[in-house]
Amino acid sequence: MTVLLAESFAERGARERARALLDAGSFRELIGPFERLSSPYLATQGVVPQSDDGTVVARGTIGAQRACVVATDGRFLGGSIGEIGGSKIAGALELARRDFERGSPTRMVLALDTGGIRLQEANLGILAVAEICDAIVALRLVMPVVAVIAGRVGVYGGLALSTSLCSTIIVSEGARIGLNGPDVIETESGLDEMDSSDRPLIWRVTGGRMRHEQGFASEIVPDDVAAIRSAVERAFADPHPLPALEAPAFPDPRLERDAFLRALGIEP
Repeated sequence: MTVLLAESFAERGARERARALLDAGSFRELIGPFERLSSPYLATQGVVPQSDDGTVVARGTIGAQRACVVATDGRFLGGSIGEIGGSKIAGALELARRDFERGSPTRMVLALDTGGIRLQEANLGILAVAEICDAIVALRLVMPVVAVIAGRVGVYGGLALSTSLCSTIIVSEGARIGLNGPDVIETESGLDEMDSSDRPLIWRVTGGRMRHEQGFASEIVPDDVAAIRSAVERAFADPHPLPALEAPAFPDPRLERDAFLRALGIEP
């Protein structure tokens, strides 16, 4: 009798997740830990920084095609995004767009496991998320951007917004996706709104299966490296091109001001 054991994707660190998604032997890390590019803000706040700032960027191939995988490490400050990690993500997306313009398309995968913006770098994290969103929108016009949410933290906060912009979103059953985490909701709105200790409730509200049923996630897969790799390859083999995002046309605020003044009997 043959027993097949699944290789958990969630139990791996960010570097091993990136390695698992790339073809065997093709992994090459960019701006790795030996570059010592860590956050300059954490030590002064009593937090030990990590030499890769909890974000791994790796080049290689997926299905023998040029690829880049960006993975966040949920074990370092909950995978939170600050200036350095955010710049690495946005920079990788921008380089992938430039690769396409140079005639060398690069498959981009975001393997995210993050609680959102890093509180110790709040404003810098917000700016980083804005840059990531811009870079995703620019890249997905020419190449699919695939998000894999199959870590132990899930995806919350600003990175949940970034995830929603991706062409394909692959989740595991254990994944969670939401704008605000359960602890934040309980703190701000009380137990009647969300009991952060009620794990079945959390998964019923933000879990991978629920997000798939709601149409937010494109595909739900087991927490298995081979299954997730296959889903990623399918996402690139059969992409679903999205139209360009169009910002709504907001009225000229000066016209609203003039109308308000005229309503008061004042000629602007």
